[in-house]
Formats: sequence, C-alpha cells, structure tokens
Amino acid sequence: MHTASMGNKLVSTQMAASAEQYWQRLNDNSAHLVSSLTQAQQQELKTIFALSDFIGTQLCRNPQWIPALFEHELDNIERQAFDGELSKQLAGVTDEEQVKRILRQYRNRQMVRIAWRDFCDYSELQESLLDLSALAEALVIAARDWLYREMCASQGTPSDRQGKPQKLLILGMGKLGGRELNFSSDIDLIFTFPEHGETLGGRRAIENQQFFIRMGQRLVNLLNQVTVDGFVYRVDMRLRPYGESGPLVVSFSGLEDYYQEQGRDWERYAMVKARALGPWTSDSDELHDLLRPFVYRRYLDFSAIESLRKMKGLITQEVRRRKLTNNIKLGAGGIREVEFVVQSFQLIRGGREPALRQQSLFGAINTLYQLGQLEYLAVDELEKSYILLRRVENLLQAINDEQTQTLPSNELNWQRLCYALGADTEMDLREQIEAAMRRIHRHFNDTVGGNNLDDHSETWTQQLWNAYEDDHALAILEEQGIDDEELWPLLNSWHDTVVRRTIGPRGRETLDKLMPKLLCELTNIPHPSKAFEQVSKVLDQILTRTTYLELLCENPGARQQLVSLCLASPWIAEQLAKFPMLLDELIDPAQLYDTTSLDDYGSELRQYLLRVPEDDMEQQMEALRQFKLSQQLKIAAADVTGVLPVMEVSDHLTFLAEAIIEQVVHQAWAQVSARHGVPGNLKDNEMGFAVVGYGKAGGIELGYGSDLDLVFLHNGSQAGQTNGDRAIDIGHFYLKLAQRVLHLFSTRTNSGELYEVDMRLRPSGASGLLVSEIEHFGEYQRSDAWTWEHQALVRARFMFGDVSLCSRFNEIRAEVLETRRDNEALAKDVREMRLKMRDHLLRVDEGMFDLKQSSGGIADIEFIAQYLVLAHAYDHKSLSFWSDNVRIFAELAELELLPFETAQLLTQAYCHLRDESHKLVLQQKKPVLPIDAVKSHSEQVEAIYKQILGE
Repeated sequence: MHTASMGNKLVSTQMAASAEQYWQRLNDNSAHLVSSLTQAQQQELKTIFALSDFIGTQLCRNPQWIPALFEHELDNIERQAFDGELSKQLAGVTDEEQVKRILRQYRNRQMVRIAWRDFCDYSELQESLLDLSALAEALVIAARDWLYREMCASQGTPSDRQGKPQKLLILGMGKLGGRELNFSSDIDLIFTFPEHGETLGGRRAIENQQFFIRMGQRLVNLLNQVTVDGFVYRVDMRLRPYGESGPLVVSFSGLEDYYQEQGRDWERYAMVKARALGPWTSDSDELHDLLRPFVYRRYLDFSAIESLRKMKGLITQEVRRRKLTNNIKLGAGGIREVEFVVQSFQLIRGGREPALRQQSLFGAINTLYQLGQLEYLAVDELEKSYILLRRVENLLQAINDEQTQTLPSNELNWQRLCYALGADTEMDLREQIEAAMRRIHRHFNDTVGGNNLDDHSETWTQQLWNAYEDDHALAILEEQGIDDEELWPLLNSWHDTVVRRTIGPRGRETLDKLMPKLLCELTNIPHPSKAFEQVSKVLDQILTRTTYLELLCENPGARQQLVSLCLASPWIAEQLAKFPMLLDELIDPAQLYDTTSLDDYGSELRQYLLRVPEDDMEQQMEALRQFKLSQQLKIAAADVTGVLPVMEVSDHLTFLAEAIIEQVVHQAWAQVSARHGVPGNLKDNEMGFAVVGYGKAGGIELGYGSDLDLVFLHNGSQAGQTNGDRAIDIGHFYLKLAQRVLHLFSTRTNSGELYEVDMRLRPSGASGLLVSEIEHFGEYQRSDAWTWEHQALVRARFMFGDVSLCSRFNEIRAEVLETRRDNEALAKDVREMRLKMRDHLLRVDEGMFDLKQSSGGIADIEFIAQYLVLAHAYDHKSLSFWSDNVRIFAELAELELLPFETAQLLTQAYCHLRDESHKLVLQQKKPVLPIDAVKSHSEQVEAIYKQILGE
C-alpha cells in the first residue's frame, strides 16, 4: 500500500478550501471508499485535491481509480505497458463511439497518475516527460491501428503495385517527437504512406491516398473531438507540406519532392524533432532516410544561425503583439531559447556528426558536451534552468489540464506551484525562475545572437529634449547648424503634451532615452520638422506601450526607417500610428525592403498562421490582418524608395490579396463544414467554390487601400444535401459559405478591416444571389447581361478555386467575350456608359485633373481597351485571354488592330497616371493634379478615345 507522507508542509487556507470542495463531493458519493483509506492516504488525497483541480475533478467522477492508485499505480509507471493495455481494451470493439470513450478514459486515468507523481515529486522531470510522450504515442497508435483494421475490413487493404499492404505512418513533431511532451500539450503530426496504389479486397478499389486521407480525417476526429469524457489530444496538422491548403496525407515521394523543392528553414528546424511513431519498421527507416538530407546538410551549415535568429525575432514580435507577459516558453530566456541553442548546433553540425541527429534535447545537449561544442558550465546551467522551467510548465498545466506557459495571475495557483516546488513564497519562486531565464538568455545570445546594443549618450540632443527655455533650445539648434524654424515649436508643444500624459515611470524613462536618439536621426535630414510632425503621430500611439518605445530605443535601424518612411509618406506614417505592431517590421532594413516574391505570398501566409492556434478564430482573423498590414508596409517602403516600379507594386498588392483570399475561404470552409458537413458530390480536397476578381483585382492593378470587386461561383448544380449532422441543401451551404467569407473580410478587429469587398458586379447586381452556380452565371452573361457587364468581364480573372471551376469559368468568359457584336451599337453603349460614369463621379475644381475620371484619364484608357476586346475578340480569340490593360494593348498591337505607336502611348499614359495615383495615395492626397502636369498624356488619350469610340 502506498502511504508516503507529504511531510510536514502546510497547505494555505485557499488551497485547503479548494481541497474541501472535492473532499465533500467524494464523501457524498463514495463515503465507503473514503472510510477504507488509511489516515495517511486520506491526508495525501486531500493534499493532491488542494494542488490540482484536474485530479480533483477526475477522481470525484471516477472514485473507483483511488484504491489502485494507492495500491501500486503511484510507485512507478510501466510505460511499455500502455500499448498492451490499450490493445486489450480495444480488442473486439466495433463501435467508434465506444473507442472514443475507451481512449479518453484511459488517457484521463494515466494523466491523473502522472500529475499526482509530479506534484508529489515521486518522479524526475525526465521520467514524467517520457511517461507523457509514451502515453500520447500509445494512444495515437492504438487509435490508428483500430481505424486501419476497421477500414480495411469495410473498404479493402491499401496495397502497392506488387500487392504489399501499405500502412499509415505518423510523424510526431515537436516535443512528442523528442519524447519530451508537456502535460497538456497539443500534438503536431504529419501523416504519410510509402507508395501509391489502390485497395484490394473491397467492393471497389480506392486509391491509397484517398483511403489514407479518409482515415486521417477520422483519426484526427477520434483524438480531437470533445465528448463528455473530454478529448484525447488537440491535434495540429498544419506542419504538413503546404499547410492547411495541402492534402492531409501525402506519399513518401510527395513528401520528398516537397522538402527538396520547397522546404523552408522553419521546416528544417521543425524536422529536427520529427520521429515516426509506433513500432519501428523498415518503412520507418525509409522515411527517416529520405528526410535526413533536407534536415542535415553534408557541410557545416552556419546559415542555420541566421534562420534561427529570424525565427526567434518573429517569436519576440508575436510575444509583443499578443501582449504576452510572464511567458516561460516564448519570452526572453524561455524554454524555446534552450531549444534554439541546442538545435542551432544540430542544424550546423548534424550533417557531419551523426550523434547529433536525435530528437531528444537532453540527449543532444549531452552529445554537444562530449563533442566539445559546449562547455560543462554551459551544459549544467542550460540543463538545470531548462528543467526548472519545464517542471513549472508541467505543474502549471496539470493544475487544470490547460495548455498554458504563462505564470499564474492568481494567488491560489502560485501557492500550488510554491508547495510542489518547495519554494517559501511567490517572490522566492519568481526569483528562481527569473534567474534561470537570465542564464538561458545569456547562452542564447552567445550562441544564436540577439540585439544587445550599447546605449550611447547624445549630449546635445539630450539637452534639446530637456530644454525648457526657447532661447536655450534655439541656441543649441543654431550651434549645431540646424536651420529649421518650425522644429523647436513643434518639439516643445509635443513635449508639453507628453508631460501631461499618464505613461508610467518605465515608459517615461524609456521615452527620455529614446528622444535624444530620435532627434539625432531627425536632425540628419534636410527638413526635420516635416518628419517630426509625422513621427510624433506614431509616438502618440505608443506612449503607453513601453515595449514599442523600447524597440525604437534599442534598434538604430528601426529609428532610421521610422524617420525616413514618415518623411517620404504620410500614408505610411498613418499606418504605423494606427497599427504600432508594424514597427517590428522596421528592425531589419534589409528584410523590410526585401519584398516577398510574388509566388511566395501563399506559403509565407501559411507559415505566419502557424503561429496562432488553429481553433482560435479571433486570433486567426487578427493574424490575417497583421500579415496584410506588414506585407503592405514592405511594398510601400520599396515603392517610396524606388525599389519597385508601379507595375510591380500592383502585382505585389494583388498577389498578396490572392493569398489572403485563399486563407479566408479555407477558414470559412472549415467553419461552415464543421457545422453542416460538405456537399456529398465533392471529391477529396475539392470545394466546388470559386472567387473571381473584377476591376483592379481582376486586372492585377490593386493599389493601397483598394477594395476588392469579387464574384462568388459554385458548381453544386445537383440536388442534394451536405453530409453533416445538420445537413442543409447544397445551394444553401454555398450561400452560408459566401456569407462567412464576407464576414471574415469585413469584421473589424484591433488591426482593422481585412478588405472592403464589393459584390455589386455579380449577376443582377445587389438584387442577385450572393453566390451563383457556374452554369447560371454563364447563362446570365449570354442572355441577360448589359454591355457594361461584358466590359467588366474583360477585367475579370479567376483568383481562387478548384481547377475544374477555373477551366469552366475561363471557357464561359472566352465564349461571352468572343461573341460577334455590332461594333457601332457597341461603341454607342460604351460611350454612353462612360458619360454616365463621368457625370456621376467627376467632381473636380477648374484647372484640375482627376486622374481616373477626367477626360483623357485612366477610365478612358480602360474603356478603350474594353471596347477593342469586345469588338474584335470574335475574330481574334487571343484577345479574350488577358484581363490587364497593358497586355491587352500589347496584344492589340501584335494583331495590328492598334498601331504600335498608339498602343505604346496608351500604355505609357496609363502607367504614368497610375504611378501618380499611387504617389498621391502615399502622400494622403486626392488623386487630382493640375491639368498642365498631365496635359502631355491626357490630350493624346482624348484624341485616341475620339478616334476609336467617336464623339
């Protein structure tokens, strides 16, 4: 019988009150059981109730577990027994709901054992982590094997071309892969299988990939779904190739191709911990062999240091943006920094040193010592500090089975931690934790590097910032040769305002350090007051957010960029003031001006979204907006400094929008399908839904702040319903999906609205259906659409959706544009539409020119292109291919439908006017210029317009 005493330690009044609630419930329901316990056992049970709500709740629900716990289950845990016990309990079970119940109850019982042993210090931390990891692995594999048997029996066995059975392999990532799982962790998994083929022995053959995708979906549900017994594990599948937009399961060859051709640095880092779960087989060997060249390079790979530094920088930004404080995982000196230190050595030297190719952090750090890469003192400090933080993390999570790495915000949980860790007071434990984090951060900076820049004293700018007398301040400026009469009045007035603001002692101290440094930057440019006017608006917004003041104080590059960008563009200044998290983007100027390549926006966004929990809709929406804002800032920075020409600015803004549309649709799909299921006619990975861009989105010509003209299509023409518990008609499903997409775009979060979406170009306009069936869309375009709608269709472009929908949309668009038309009647319609548009939208003072709406402006050029496509596409099919004006004019010239010189004039005028429009937006001015400034272009456009479309 287990009767170990809890010693003479006393529990606090709050802990005793918490324990009493559970003790009362247990006595009410199982008095006979309580009376059978010895005095020492009763005392220990009360103590454990005081320490953990999770244990208290589980044991009150399952009091029958208590005798076995005291009998032998607390002495030690036989990890290798998990597999056999689960296999025995699941043998002969055919009902999936019963399987869920068995898995969850087994999980909860073992977690009670592990938590109890942790709180009472019956096991070393490493033992607990191994227990938790072995339990997770056993549960995942038991669920996988039960599903495989069940599905093979009903659908046949997936086999390769030689008839050899194929099994689903599961890569455990992160701490599960390293056998160092924390108490209430989600688990990151990747599903794969060896070879393509099809099932044998079923009613009909199914491709292996299709079989395993269905199996993977059921497996995630088996583990992830919350029932009355809770869940087994929260499962995160976003580390798989292509993230959420990729197939749930890929073959070995698909995995290899992806990592060889598209694998990113962060995926290399993740793969260090990857481990095939379950009994080891030749397939496990093959899988690890094909992943090894991607993770470990044959040479000493010092580029890994820079990649890890960038990743840590991103985490630091995330901590700041999410306002995470007291986070022992992600904060400076947290658990993640130990992992970075060890994994930096593994990535650099693992190609040459096979002993470093291991998933365990404890194993790898000892290998580094043996190889002479880390000194004994460094290993000792890192290990001890890491063990303390992991112990705190485990206990924090075991209090209530919650995934948290944030130190408690209430007294009760601090008392629980202090009791379990033998600390006298909260202050004592805090000091131990902070000392451990300081040691870790020092080693992290020594290995991976950080941003420790010495403060320099800027004496004269300090005097200027602290000056109160006008004469004194003006004398300082004169002495430094700064001739700007407006700088001191602006600075003095702002200083007076700041003095009256409540910003706290830390904020005040940081501001007093920052301002002399910032004044150094400002006085190095020709018109300091002009820049300060904009910079002060940004500072106004961050005065109470000391972390951002510190960011500017510690990063000279960020200060320089703040000044130069605010001077170059009031629009950028406004963005920085509205959304201070964008200041993070200024830290590394090289990265700021290194705009994302056009093909990479999708993968960059997928990686960005991995940082936030998949099921936290609010954070996902916020992350989408933050990604858009930060990428838009990079584009604008490259624009104002001349790195990007206007055509490329629009390309980048458009491809950014496309990447966001893709993720918004995926998120909307996940939400609607979780509630209603999906249309039964769809194949795996199909949605039957499409987004078509019109106007600037369609023409790849988006500007800053452009709204999106979109039309939604679907191909759910068949009658039928979705396959979920709350089934609805297919048409209704797509309507709900479209509404959800619009909601995700338009909801205003801390980072504003994602995009304003205009749906008025859909069939029948505002009175039409929100989403159209593709063939109905085609019929409307053929039979009911007005000429102006066909003009709009010239600019339409497929932006997201299934390949089959894309092909069909392009066929319909080409067919409509290539219809034979009466060109005289067409010209009359186009002219009248242009006049109506000008009457309605042109509001400009005499002598001024509206870049879009004035005669000879952008709209005239667009109407010329649209008319020529509609007039000639019947005879020249290639005209229906492009949706952007520049390539339409190039095609017209190639076909000799427009003289080369005319096409060139129109293209040059169009690019010049758009370029001016971009510049005016960045200066926060209306798109209006004096007529004389654009006359050379506008007069030529007017003449060409009259020549082609008549008076």
